[in-house]
This record gives sequence, C-alpha cells and structure tokens, in this order.
Amino acid sequence: MDDNVNRKALELISLKGKVALITGAASGIGLATAKCLAEAGARVALLDINESKGKEAAVEIENSGENAKFYRCDVTSNSDCKSITQEVYREFGRIDILFNNAGVIKRKNIVELSEEEWDVVLNVNLKAIYLLSHHVIPYMAKGGGGSIINAGSGWGLKGGPNAAAYCAAKGGAVNLTRAMAIDHGKQRIRVNCVCPGDTDTPLLHDEAAQLGEASEKFMKKAADRPLDRIGLPEDIANAVLYFASDISSWVTGSILVVDGGGLA
Repeated sequence: MDDNVNRKALELISLKGKVALITGAASGIGLATAKCLAEAGARVALLDINESKGKEAAVEIENSGENAKFYRCDVTSNSDCKSITQEVYREFGRIDILFNNAGVIKRKNIVELSEEEWDVVLNVNLKAIYLLSHHVIPYMAKGGGGSIINAGSGWGLKGGPNAAAYCAAKGGAVNLTRAMAIDHGKQRIRVNCVCPGDTDTPLLHDEAAQLGEASEKFMKKAADRPLDRIGLPEDIANAVLYFASDISSWVTGSILVVDGGGLA
C-alpha cells in the first residue's frame, strides 16, 4: 500500500491532542476504550463510582506511557457530573470526546421490577447520558466541536426477555442519540451510538448470576451467533475509536451494531 495512504489513514484515526472523557471506565468496555483511545493519542479522563478499580485502571494506562487520570463520579448525580466536568476541563484545558458508557442491568420483567430497580437502571443507562452531555457540550462547543458516543445495546433496537427497564433505557439512548445529533450538529458536535451485543464483561457475568446460571454455560449460549463467539471489550472499543476519530467526520446520528451478527 502507498505510504501516503498509510500516513493519511493514521492521521485520520489519530486522537493526538484530544481529550476523552469516559464513564464506567474502571472495567469492561469502558476500560478497554480508555486504553484504546489513549493508544490513539488521546489524554483520557476515567470516570467511575468504583474508586479503587478506577485508580488502578488509570495507573495501568499511565504505566504504558499514556496520559490518564481517574475521577470518582456518580453519573446519576447532577452535582457530581457538573463538578467533575469542570475539573476535567481545568485539568486538561479541553474536552473533545465523551463516551457515555456507564451501565447496569436488572434481569426482571415489568411486574417483578421494583420502582427502585426501575429508577436505578433508567438513571445509570439514560439519565447519565443527559447529565454528562448537558455539562460537557458547552465545553465542546467552546473548543470548536467534538464527538459524543452513547452506549446503546442490541436490546435498544429489539426487545429482550426479562430486561424491561434495560430495554427501555437503551431504546431511549438510541433515540436520544438521534435528537442530540440534530440539535448540536451546527456546533460541530457529532453524536453517535454503539450498540454492543453480549460482551465478556463483569456486567454480563452479573446477568448470569441474576438468572441463576453458571457463567460458562451462559457465555456459551451468548456465543451462539453468526461469528460464533462472544464479544470482547476491545471489539466495542474499536467501534468507539471510529466514532471518536476524524475517520468518521461526516457521520452523526448513526447507530452502529457491534454484535457478531446477533441481530442479523
């Protein structure tokens, strides 16, 4: 391949000079994405409620030679989201990328769900997108634009069994993405959504436990899809990198399914 083509591709995918804010970054897809974006040149702000794992994640990235910092943040708290966003901006001087990744699931139908469980799932998976975006977008606009990536799910596009609140929240995330893309395109802010299928993360293992199934058996069933394997956090991180970088500079309001063909 021509060296000029290689150089151009690398320039488009590079995040050098950019700052990325990632929620749910202490483990799973969030951690894989933090590593991926850092490797692409971004300075990364890792947000999570788990302080010990979050600090370990930031140290791991910094030990690999990249720039990372952890911030403890309850993404369902407006005051937390506001103060942490301000702190990240003061620390790094800009915010170019926001990955609204934090998530939680309760495997229950609408009758079994308590009001408290409904609120937790909706708040973490959907309200948090509003809160972080509400506080980040003015900084992005001030810097000339940016990219917001919301975490959806295959179950945000179709129904799933015994996951009523999760399906509702992820369906909301999908359509909220489209609305945000329309509202903020003139500010050069692109908003897209990644919809993972079953991915080998602590969240998926927690699902198995909620359903009373052994993790190994649960994962084997989850791998039953055209590409014949379960997703890896890195698979989703690569999709986020696409949306975060200039290689997707004319893409906004899009929903990208990354699920090994599960919805095909």
